Amino acid sequence: MPSSPLPPSTTTRSTARDGTGPRILVVEDDDAIRVALERSFVGAGYAVRGVPDGEELEREVTGFSPALVVLDWMLPGRDGPALVEVVRRRSSAAIVMLTAREAVEDRLRGFDVGVDDYLAKPFVVEELLARVRVVLRRTGALSTTVTVDDLEVDEGAGRATRGGHDLPLTATEFRLVAFLAQHRDRVLSNAQILSQVWGYEEYADNLVQVHLSALRRKMEAHGPRLIHTERGLGYVMRAPRG
Repeated sequence: MPSSPLPPSTTTRSTARDGTGPRILVVEDDDAIRVALERSFVGAGYAVRGVPDGEELEREVTGFSPALVVLDWMLPGRDGPALVEVVRRRSSAAIVMLTAREAVEDRLRGFDVGVDDYLAKPFVVEELLARVRVVLRRTGALSTTVTVDDLEVDEGAGRATRGGHDLPLTATEFRLVAFLAQHRDRVLSNAQILSQVWGYEEYADNLVQVHLSALRRKMEAHGPRLIHTERGLGYVMRAPRG
């Protein structure tokens, strides 16, 4: 999702979302931004809950037990830095702070109060997702290796193997195989793949098709097909049946 302005706020209440990955709590008072972030995290495979203020944060940080809190600096009532202590007192969750403040002293204050990372607005969601992955790996909440059948994708090492054979992937092909492996058995649309792998919301569909064809050739040189086309829906990575 690009950093262009989002639609005006509504009063829609966020709810928990299903996901197999670590739990993410999004604390953001702008409903449009919060819902957009929730959708992006859900699309990346996380279990997500969004809340608008510190009062709800206090309830959810223990009830939802997140692995990581994405915390906006400017909140009604108590601001983000004041709420860091609440998170630290009640959980072991990592914290990524979002803020429109760009002054160096503001960034330093964020780190001084104990956040794990800091991202200034406006930002590209793909950068936020990347920073969240880094923090979760550093805290041990997210494994760097994903396995599907005899395919192993080690994001930490930037290496993918099939049946013990190193796959000679380009940087884009590696991001693509990692994204598909993280979401094994889930059908992913062209739009989802473009957003998460390339950072685009809209682009020619054949961009995905061309890179998938090259990736399939390299993978299938060492084993049966793992990436399947669901006609009219998208693509899915799954282990061979039987």
